[in-house]
Amino acid sequence: MDDTRRAFLDDLLATPSPSGFETAAQRVWTDYVRGFADRVDTDAYGNAVAVHEGNPDAPTVAVTGHADEIGFIVRDVLDDGFLRIGRIGGADRTVSKGQHVTVHAEEPVQGVVGQTAIHLRDGGDDEYEDVAGQFVDVGAEDADEAREHVEIGDPVTFSSGVRDLVGDRIAARGVDNRAGAWAAAEGLRRAVETDVDATVYAVSTVQEEVGLQGARMVGVDLDDVDAFVAVDVTHATDNPDVDRERRGPIELGAGPVIGRGSANHPVLVDLARDAAEDADVDVQLQAAGTRTGTDADAFYTTRGGTPALNVSIPNRYMHTPVEVIDTDDLDAVADLLAAIGSAAGDAADAADPFAVDI
Repeated sequence: MDDTRRAFLDDLLATPSPSGFETAAQRVWTDYVRGFADRVDTDAYGNAVAVHEGNPDAPTVAVTGHADEIGFIVRDVLDDGFLRIGRIGGADRTVSKGQHVTVHAEEPVQGVVGQTAIHLRDGGDDEYEDVAGQFVDVGAEDADEAREHVEIGDPVTFSSGVRDLVGDRIAARGVDNRAGAWAAAEGLRRAVETDVDATVYAVSTVQEEVGLQGARMVGVDLDDVDAFVAVDVTHATDNPDVDRERRGPIELGAGPVIGRGSANHPVLVDLARDAAEDADVDVQLQAAGTRTGTDADAFYTTRGGTPALNVSIPNRYMHTPVEVIDTDDLDAVADLLAAIGSAAGDAADAADPFAVDI
């Protein structure tokens, strides 16, 4: 990954974006895509759409990632100045205690999620409290002082940043799924570079972590799209504490993951696999017997059955402050998205390039 692309990735990952509060990250994303898109639009809730206008006779493909991350929200200020918090999305109660956090008030406020010292806990008292029973300490002496800095409804995120690991791997919070939003933007840029015939939309959606809400909005608004490709992260199974036998083999550094089953349209799956082979991109396969758990699940049903595909980035430690990915996988996803756009453009003569032959 070159320095410009890495700087864009770092900017996205460093910008807090809990569900419902994505504006800052969407500004980073739209500023980047304006450098090569023919048009960039946003809607009332902050979904962002960039487009490369192709041949009007060619299919239209949308490549997407969601901008939001999990987090917390201030739900009460206690008399002694501590903050009670609630979940935003699937926040994990087992990793929050003892962490540095930032309360995104009018001015950011630093705090910690309190954890009683091991010396003061009963030997058998190591159950993890639910998030609703945890608290944030911002250093305030009482409620009045706390309310000078924060108010109910302020979002809260972990304060961890991006760290380079060995080789091409990085660790950060919010990889799920600003890595996917990065890939959508980069896939569009690479499609523009090769001047694909297809019209290609890049989309950064909001509120995926709280019910795929942004995808439902975009699925209605983009009524000319012939196929959606939703990029998200998936669980890598190559670390010691994951039961690979139950989840299937997904490895960091082995390439993008193409879903099969459920929302994943079989013709679009085949097109993506052929495009990957033509572009010399190694891919992995993943079964989705019931649902993908991604924006693809909303896209394919929003307007009566638009073909959709879930392409994933292998990710360790999902929904923690230390998610780990291989940037080579991320680069390969962007190459794959551009190749899918090119392959869709080559199908311009087909009456319905994604129709199932029944």
